[in-house]
Amino acid sequence: MRRLFPVKLALCVLGVAAAAPVGAARLKDIVSIKGMRDNPLIGYGIVVGLKGTGDSKPEFTGLSMTQMLRQMGVDVKSDRTESKNVAAVVVTATLPPFARTGSKIDVTVSSIGDAKSLQGGTLLLTPLRGGDKNVYVVAQGPLSVGGFAEGGGGASSGKNHPTVGMLPNGGLVEREVAVDFANRTSLRLALHNPDFTTAARVAKTVNLELGGLYARARDAATVDVVIPYDFEGGIVELVAQIERVPVEADTRARVVVNERTGTIVVGEAVRISSVAVAHGNLTVEIRNTETRTKTTGPDPTLPEGSPVKTTEEVVKETTLKVNEPGDKLISVPEGATLGDVVKALNALGVTPRDLIGILQALKSQGALQSELEIL
Repeated sequence: MRRLFPVKLALCVLGVAAAAPVGAARLKDIVSIKGMRDNPLIGYGIVVGLKGTGDSKPEFTGLSMTQMLRQMGVDVKSDRTESKNVAAVVVTATLPPFARTGSKIDVTVSSIGDAKSLQGGTLLLTPLRGGDKNVYVVAQGPLSVGGFAEGGGGASSGKNHPTVGMLPNGGLVEREVAVDFANRTSLRLALHNPDFTTAARVAKTVNLELGGLYARARDAATVDVVIPYDFEGGIVELVAQIERVPVEADTRARVVVNERTGTIVVGEAVRISSVAVAHGNLTVEIRNTETRTKTTGPDPTLPEGSPVKTTEEVVKETTLKVNEPGDKLISVPEGATLGDVVKALNALGVTPRDLIGILQALKSQGALQSELEIL
């Protein structure tokens, strides 16, 4: 049976599976501090100055333009102002923690009508509100659109998404989010990936760094840190000291499979039990064996003439064999992991789709000692 196999995919998978244990990461990269979070903002606005590529239906922009012109003292007779040089848009932004009045942030503008392109347009003054309905940012300015859409005479050409644009530093902060950070008496660290082992390591590492019992893991996702007396009024210095401390994050054994793209990512901790697999013309056999050796002799820790002592040594060995018709045979001895299985199958030219089928069968049989996540 002929097999076609994209080699680069399997090599990438094996590189992940056979890599050394994950090194320590900085504390600031695996946790966030309670109270230090982004705040999403949203608003409704109008983009003007388009070259006939705006909304074709006045329902989106007519009433908005009429109300705006009347507020500016322009007497408009109709409530349905029509113009293809105008587009109705939704404006979104993210207010970072500790943003102060007068700071500038980036803003994203997205068309909500049938506009063909926002290229060359200018966003009119738009208030952006938070979840509490208060205005925190106002945005205005010319759009930067990373695409185009042109056409005529039955032919058209386009690139990227011309109905979405950016305003770099186009949002001006008008209202601050009140956070009393300097006067806190404790910090709460939230792990990005909850894990009991990682939480315990974080608490232990922080205590070693501060020289006392100041940190305590409350659960798999939370570590509380009491502010030491030496850092009262200097919580910024405390955070700066502990956030650079290296901590080795622990992860659950997991295999992630994307059937649409044929991508397989194998975690370092994934293990498999003894099993035999037949898939098409392939045969995979994994065997775990124990060898017991008894040794009788004098105990060197006891005085001379003492009774002899019998000791037993147990040696565990795992062997893996993969074969396919055509006199191909590959053997991977001792401590076979799922990475070893994938590597052996790769040498025989197995397709990613075959690997996905084998992984699903191993999970169903109970031989795959990890989580199997299918995207």
